[in-house]
Amino acid sequence: MPAPSLYLHLPGTAAEALEFYRTVFGGTVQQHSFAEFERTDGPADAIAHGELRGAVDLYVSDTGAQDEPFSASGLMVALLGVAEPTTLRTWFAGLAEGGEVVSELQRRPWGASDGQVRDRYGVRWLIGYEHGTDPSADATSAQE
Repeated sequence: MPAPSLYLHLPGTAAEALEFYRTVFGGTVQQHSFAEFERTDGPADAIAHGELRGAVDLYVSDTGAQDEPFSASGLMVALLGVAEPTTLRTWFAGLAEGGEVVSELQRRPWGASDGQVRDRYGVRWLIGYEHGTDPSADATSAQE
């Protein structure tokens, strides 16, 4: 069974968001306009459906007349142990660009490292990993 995927309705920034997330996570982007889908509830050149496929899959669209723009309270997207620690640290830094670090990515009393960041689109991410999962990170892990 495939894992759930994030789908964001954005206020006219879907193409920009797809490119941002592609630079953070890598992968390939596909996007389709309202005109391509023969939708008339938004601007013809707006994104009716866009997707990022790669290490992290997600979907975005610009809001149509019947859609509410994305907002979240009390919701986090967890990326815990889904990649090597070095990759997770890179993603954390990338998501923080233009966003806000809620809690630094650091070693916690229970022995794992994690942190939280709210990206420039308002998505809150929890990123973390268990120590000992990346031998090349032992030196930097001691600092986190």
